[in-house]
Amino acid sequence: AECFSAGTATFLILGNVCTRDCAFCGVTHGLPENLDNDEPRRVAQAAAALKLRHIVITSVTRDDLPDGGAAQFAACVAECRAAVPGAAVEILIPDFNGNERALAAVTGSKPDILNHNLETVPRLYKEIRPGADYRRSLGILARAHASGLVAKSGLMVGIGETETEIRAVLRDLKDAGCAMVTIGQYLRPTARQIPVARFETPLMFETYGRFGREIGIEKVIAGPFVRSSYRAHEFFQTVRTRHGAK
Repeated sequence: AECFSAGTATFLILGNVCTRDCAFCGVTHGLPENLDNDEPRRVAQAAAALKLRHIVITSVTRDDLPDGGAAQFAACVAECRAAVPGAAVEILIPDFNGNERALAAVTGSKPDILNHNLETVPRLYKEIRPGADYRRSLGILARAHASGLVAKSGLMVGIGETETEIRAVLRDLKDAGCAMVTIGQYLRPTARQIPVARFETPLMFETYGRFGREIGIEKVIAGPFVRSSYRAHEFFQTVRTRHGAK
């Protein structure tokens, strides 16, 4: 309600079935449905009807598609630009399995923010994100930054990482040119996912946020219920003002 009252909403595209099965995620895993070619128009139509100021577009991972769904993301950005010209458009993308051409199609659509979540520390990738690669994900953020986009990422804590590891990841994000980072508590969706290893203290969230800002990440928001698109409009406006953008 806090985000929606500020004119922000998030759309999940490319269906609701994911081709990967990450250990923390409650999204259904399996064989996805066929691509809906009318989806970009309908997303834009909904954004206009809702009078959104900040449109967030994310997706399941679609390793079954040659481009991982990149063209669908680009089409959604274009349709939203046309339907709601005053709104900021943020996309939260998968890794497209390392497909450089797919990533270029997405960066070329010129969203205001390109978000790609690292989720956790490198040591836990094999267990938590077996289909992903830490360095590949960092490279996506670096490419976004090099393309002139605002790069954003997110982490979850409480799945077995250490404070030292989180600090190292924040340094990596800074080096990749990431301007915005969200940090939240992992909460187990169902009994099928990995259990919570630790409920982080409010003080530690403050510590992580302060550290990220001290090393030069422009905007870090950290707290138990913080998620990728939490206060996204406010988050972006702060960064945009610092960059002097119109």
